[in-house]
Amino acid sequence: MDFPFILPILIFLGLFFISSGLFTVKQQTAAIVQRFGKFHSVRQAGLQFKVPFVDSIAGRITMKIQQLDVPVETKTKDDVFVSIKVSVQYLIKPDSIYDAFYKLQNPYEQMSSYIFDVVRAEVPKMKLDDVFERKDDIAVAIKRELDEAMNEYGYYIVKALVTDIDPAAAVKEAMNHINAAERKKTAAEYEGEAEKIRIVAKARAEAESKRLQGQGIADQRREIARGLVESVGVLNQVGINSQEASALIVITQHYDTLHSVGENSNSTLILMPNAPTAATDMLTSMVTSLVATKQLGEVVKK
Repeated sequence: MDFPFILPILIFLGLFFISSGLFTVKQQTAAIVQRFGKFHSVRQAGLQFKVPFVDSIAGRITMKIQQLDVPVETKTKDDVFVSIKVSVQYLIKPDSIYDAFYKLQNPYEQMSSYIFDVVRAEVPKMKLDDVFERKDDIAVAIKRELDEAMNEYGYYIVKALVTDIDPAAAVKEAMNHINAAERKKTAAEYEGEAEKIRIVAKARAEAESKRLQGQGIADQRREIARGLVESVGVLNQVGINSQEASALIVITQHYDTLHSVGENSNSTLILMPNAPTAATDMLTSMVTSLVATKQLGEVVKK
């Protein structure tokens, strides 16, 4: 066979051999190369070469941060069933690609099992309100457990999060009723306190009004008494004794009262008795009462 005829064939076979051995690996991805079924090497991002018919790509794994979402249903200490959603962010350590690829058949199920175990061990120790308040503690416990369990398989746990806590619908409705009742109670307490303040303020205002009214009446009576003294003094200067002066003042005030009643057509005041001698009888009764009161006082002093 002529060499010029063989050369193109050899070139074609060479190119085919080389091209069949070339492969690319994407960024943030690692390819596992096996030779005759046995681990040979890990190839990183870029253009790579493997021996055709000898080497094979067993698989590719991503080096990016991944997230696993696991819903867990469990019971709290106060016998309330809740559905808790746990999100675990993890990645494969660059120096542990072999362990991550060969040691675990299904890493997702493995991590899910640990998450179920931790959640169902921690949540039953808490009441429902505590689950909401201490969800970060649950997340820390999950991360700690996964770190210990998955580290030897080449997985690094970046973060564990409790992203949702969902009690049964009846429980949520009851919680809303309790919250609404508590708010109504607080509002009633504030309204009662406000009403108390209004009542106290009103009582103080009325007390101050009565005090001022009494002071006004006392001042009025004081001025009336001062006027009576002055009137009696003036009448005494013209030869009218004190008894006659008092009678004259009483009669004058009596007729002034009648005049005031007559000026108001809508008045319902009834003045009894209303005879001409009523003022004299009134004065006699007053004098008799004052004398009796004075004598009683002297007896008490003795």
